[in-house]
Amino acid sequence: MTAINVRDLILLAALWGASFLFMRMGAGEFGPIPLIELRVGIAALFLLPMLSWRRDLPILRENGLALLIVGATNSALPFCLIAYSMLYVTAGFASILNATAPMFGAIIAFIWYQQRMTLFQLAGLSIGFAGVVLLVWGRASFNLAGDSILGDETIAIAAGLVAALFYGIAANYSKSRLSAVSPLVNATGSQVGAALLLLPFALLTWPQQSPPLMSWLAVIVLGVACTGIAYLLYFRLIASAGPQKAIAVTYLVPAFGMVWGAFFLEETITLEMILACAVILLGTALTTGMLKPQALRLIWGR
Repeated sequence: MTAINVRDLILLAALWGASFLFMRMGAGEFGPIPLIELRVGIAALFLLPMLSWRRDLPILRENGLALLIVGATNSALPFCLIAYSMLYVTAGFASILNATAPMFGAIIAFIWYQQRMTLFQLAGLSIGFAGVVLLVWGRASFNLAGDSILGDETIAIAAGLVAALFYGIAANYSKSRLSAVSPLVNATGSQVGAALLLLPFALLTWPQQSPPLMSWLAVIVLGVACTGIAYLLYFRLIASAGPQKAIAVTYLVPAFGMVWGAFFLEETITLEMILACAVILLGTALTTGMLKPQALRLIWGR
């Protein structure tokens, strides 16, 4: 990777890590669905002029249904689930749960495309999910009574993991249906689709009182920087460095998510969170092939 690629990778990780911070700042004031409607709507408005300038709007219309499905599975549903989880867990905690997305992607590819998995990759899955167990151990509860904080937190943890599952579904669907479509069309179309899908639900659940200025500022930054600009960086990385190197951003996002949460919201970073994050990322690296058996032999000196 070039120096510019490395710079873009770090900036992208910082932006996506910050998205958890801004969702936590806005979820309580707006509610999960209105917050995400604003996020994807602002991102769509940010990206549409660039798509129009490139005269790619006809391509967007030609692939409308596929882009709508990607908008649902890659933005509308997972964003809302994460925003809901932000009501009960910290930004750093949620960002670690989100790091399981590539593992779910590998599982979906195995089921969907019958892609064979090596014993090494299966071991990675086991390690990754052991990290999830380590992360939620002592926090999750099966007491799901409505007045139970532990029950609410358990649902929030499940919501974060289901969001990661949707990311895995969306990645595989995009690969099979939209691989020939330009990254900017994919990004813009998915945000437009997500905004259209969420609009009626956002209107029904819109807060009765206008949120404070700080919450509005948070959602504007969330839409423009953490979604619109982040998408452009991500797709530029794919074009210049390749998808395998671009996906390395997954390993940096939890670090930024924890740091931003601790710095701006005074969230606590526990030793369990750090250990669980390391285990999840190791399992993800093994499952996705980012870490090869040869690399481990070099590390172990064998």
